Amino acid sequence: MQTLRKPEWVKVRIPSGPVYNRVRHIVKKHRLHTVCEEALCPNVSECWGGGTATLMLMGDICTRVCRFCAVKTGNPGGVLEDDEPERVADAVSEMGISYVVLTSVCRDDLPDGGAEHFADTVRAIKRKAPEVIVEVLIPDFNASRDALAKVVEAKPEVIGHNVETVPRLTPLVRDRRASFEKSIHVLKLIKELDPTRYTKSSIMLGLGETQEEVISTLKALREASVDIVTLGQYLRPTLSHIPVREYIHPSVFEYYKQEAEKMGFLHVASGPLVRSSYRAGEFFIEMLIRQKQRRGRV
Repeated sequence: MQTLRKPEWVKVRIPSGPVYNRVRHIVKKHRLHTVCEEALCPNVSECWGGGTATLMLMGDICTRVCRFCAVKTGNPGGVLEDDEPERVADAVSEMGISYVVLTSVCRDDLPDGGAEHFADTVRAIKRKAPEVIVEVLIPDFNASRDALAKVVEAKPEVIGHNVETVPRLTPLVRDRRASFEKSIHVLKLIKELDPTRYTKSSIMLGLGETQEEVISTLKALREASVDIVTLGQYLRPTLSHIPVREYIHPSVFEYYKQEAEKMGFLHVASGPLVRSSYRAGEFFIEMLIRQKQRRGRV
């Protein structure tokens, strides 16, 4: 298949600048992984240049093999670094940021998929930097209610889990252990466990989905009481990954944004370079949460 030429609206600048270099130094000093680097995110310049990063827990080897993702795959053999939660908290405190996103590789080699490790990290941040808003972007934990409860009970302000694509394309794009139905079930379980947590999900476009399928997927997310949704352009990380079928025009992203807002999502970020963890979207979410916190103090 012929490789599509990237249009101007998906081209990004090379990461650089003093703030970018400072964040990179802090991440390296505390021996942390970031999805910004491991997944070859196109927004690393914007996010790190703005003094924030999405930190990736539990190593850089994923037990699943999704055809869109650049993270290394394999079997970590149940190994976890017990001091990682404290190192992450130290890094977050040193960065002086107000909003942090924690994600991870999938760890099917662990009995709870790493849920307790997520919870420990959230609690460590809350102890060392209590004013920081914590968003977690979690794997499906095989839809274990007990595992999800561990994360929910640590009380991150936002809990995200991505459906990634429309139902028809899920078997072609994601690992065979994932499914659209399982992801929707996970998002519903989070709300059942604690309706006050904000939930979030993300859809990649340009994989061959139709507009009708995107609208249907947005409706399914809203029916699962998801509060926040992001839509972005899939960008092929290497030639061994699933190819881009189409570069979606910014006007189409705007159409999806308007349709999603009509459905009642609290916030919609939709654009070619939007990702699950998207700095511009986090500004809105932080404002929403800060307002809620102030009302709670009255």
